[in-house]
Amino acid sequence: MVAGLNRLARNLWWTGDQEAQELFQELSPRAWQNLYHNAVAILHEVSESELRARLQNPDFAGHVRHVLDDFETYMAEKNTWGQKHAPELAKNPVAYFSAEFGFHETLPIAAGGLGILAGDHAKSASDLGLGFVGVSLFYRQGYFQQAFDVNNWQTEYYTLLDPKNLPLEPVLNPRGEPLVCAVDIGMNQVLFQAWRINVGRVPVYLLDTNRPENEQHFRDLTLRVYGGDSTTRIMQEVLLGIGGVRLLRALGVRPSVFHMNEGHAAFLTFELMREKMVGGKNFADALAATKAECIFTTHTPVEAGHDRFSRELMDYALHRFRTQAGVPFPELLALGRVKPADAHEPFCMTVLALKLSRAANGVSELHGRVSRHMWQSLYPDLPEDKVPIGHITNGVHMRSWMKGTMRRFWRRKLTENLDVGSPAVMAGDSTHFWKLKPEHDWASKINSPEFWNKMADSNFISDEELWALRYKLRRELIEFSRRRLLLQQHRVSQGDFIAFDHLLNPDALTIGFARRFATYKRAPLIFQQLENVVRLTRDAARPVQFVFAGKAHPRDDDGKRYIQHIIHLSKYSDLKGHLVFIENYDVHIARQMVSGCDVWLNNPRRPLEASGTSGMKAGPHGCLNLSILDGWWREGYDGTNGFAIGDDTHPASIDEQDRRDSANLYKALTEEVIPCFFNRDAQGIPREWLKKIRRAMVTLVPQFNTWRMVQEYAEKYYVVK
Repeated sequence: MVAGLNRLARNLWWTGDQEAQELFQELSPRAWQNLYHNAVAILHEVSESELRARLQNPDFAGHVRHVLDDFETYMAEKNTWGQKHAPELAKNPVAYFSAEFGFHETLPIAAGGLGILAGDHAKSASDLGLGFVGVSLFYRQGYFQQAFDVNNWQTEYYTLLDPKNLPLEPVLNPRGEPLVCAVDIGMNQVLFQAWRINVGRVPVYLLDTNRPENEQHFRDLTLRVYGGDSTTRIMQEVLLGIGGVRLLRALGVRPSVFHMNEGHAAFLTFELMREKMVGGKNFADALAATKAECIFTTHTPVEAGHDRFSRELMDYALHRFRTQAGVPFPELLALGRVKPADAHEPFCMTVLALKLSRAANGVSELHGRVSRHMWQSLYPDLPEDKVPIGHITNGVHMRSWMKGTMRRFWRRKLTENLDVGSPAVMAGDSTHFWKLKPEHDWASKINSPEFWNKMADSNFISDEELWALRYKLRRELIEFSRRRLLLQQHRVSQGDFIAFDHLLNPDALTIGFARRFATYKRAPLIFQQLENVVRLTRDAARPVQFVFAGKAHPRDDDGKRYIQHIIHLSKYSDLKGHLVFIENYDVHIARQMVSGCDVWLNNPRRPLEASGTSGMKAGPHGCLNLSILDGWWREGYDGTNGFAIGDDTHPASIDEQDRRDSANLYKALTEEVIPCFFNRDAQGIPREWLKKIRRAMVTLVPQFNTWRMVQEYAEKYYVVK
């Protein structure tokens, strides 16, 4: 069992399995808390002697045996959705290239929603048994850690990630040495190795240039997520695209389709064309053959979100490569320009990806429409509605985002519905849920509409029980916030100290906002009506409070000013005690917030939210969305399952849109949200509020998940009919 536990710790399957997490937590509760819930680090903390001794306990050994059996059953499963619907991908998988993957707080190598989406995509590909391999970079300092100085200004610091303490394994050659490949960047040959992350049945490979043969600036190429300037960015993207293809070839992986998750990976098309031209094809035929095996997902309707490089930078970064490719440089540059002959137009990675893909998509219905408008100039002979950019709306991997409290709750509900003769019931065992047979585990039902339809049945879960659950989750968030804020305060030598044990109110309507602090997301919008909002928080009969978190890009001073403003309000305004900002936002904080908040606030400047996924994570916890009708919420909202800010339109003027949205946000909050939450019956139960929670679970959870999303990708784009 010791070997089995070590294998399990190095496979991210456990991040979506409650019993496995409880197993590692039981080994060392304090280390589990202090080491970012890192199963590999836990096994380093616990000696083999201690582990073998602990396994002498029959109950603990039974728990371990059950978890390992579930894991092995999962890994060996042959009768999967992928085997039934896309068997050809088993031999020739999808190669999914993304500049970032967000899997878990253990491995902080993602900057935001793009990476989280990629991680959830890989997890569902594994669950579905789809032939799939991921490619990214190993950022040994990851994304930055966030702290605040005495002026409440965001500061950044980095910590070195040690592969020995992470769920990684080196990719080795037949001699047992690191497999080393090479890519040409500028006038240099840069060597790289790779690390493998096991994501259930799916491998994800991370390229790493920290090799002693490389010059230091090339060794640091994979130091940080999106680190450095445009020169660093283009070199990272050459490594990801061209180097990623070369690694797969060295591993003997022959993908049937290359999926570019955003334009960062688009240089892979250059390598695919080079291979075909070396094999004897001319430029036109190589281009056509490459296009036939590539698809592209664009994630941003924000113009600045599309990488553009000057001719000089392209000449530098691809100097040796373009000579080897045998393609005139102007022809390569033309592939990244809307107007191929315009020598002054920068090279755009999105344009390259669109031109070299057989299919392209946005990540919501509205984003698909916006993308067709944005890139219509690439297809001048087509009307805008015929521009070949479709859409597949994003989702989330439900098992990964479900908080432990919720998993335990559903396991108990399923226990109550077991046959009276089942072993667990006969034994009177209501605590060791791992003793239940796998078919009774709610995780197997998480993506089933039939399961979530039960939420409409008060016999399955009563209003009283659902309301008690919501109180428990809110209490957990408040106590988590108090602990984190106390630690934050101790890190600042000066400041206005708060009585943390009395911070926030378990009876108050708790509104959460947590995401990347890009300015278009308008984090401070609710506080434009500060005096009115203060009155809402001070209403003893119907109190309201706010929990905020998020990071601004290190070079985004406007986003940092938004954070500074909100923290200042939390400390020095009449909102003190009713508004908090939790620093160093990560996957763990996100899970706490989407579960504990009553309302998930999202107020982007429409239509700049391509999809958004944080609100999807709120639904299974009974947290309701209050959002602009942008991205996924425009498709999810039906008038009964949450709240909308405004209607399905937006003014052309930014100033007018901000004014209107601010007024509509306050109106929705005061006329719909607050009255509904505090409308209680004689038993103190908000029946109408709970009715909305039930509707959200029925209508949103089974639809907005990556199980559905990955199936759509397979059926629409991965498998050529």
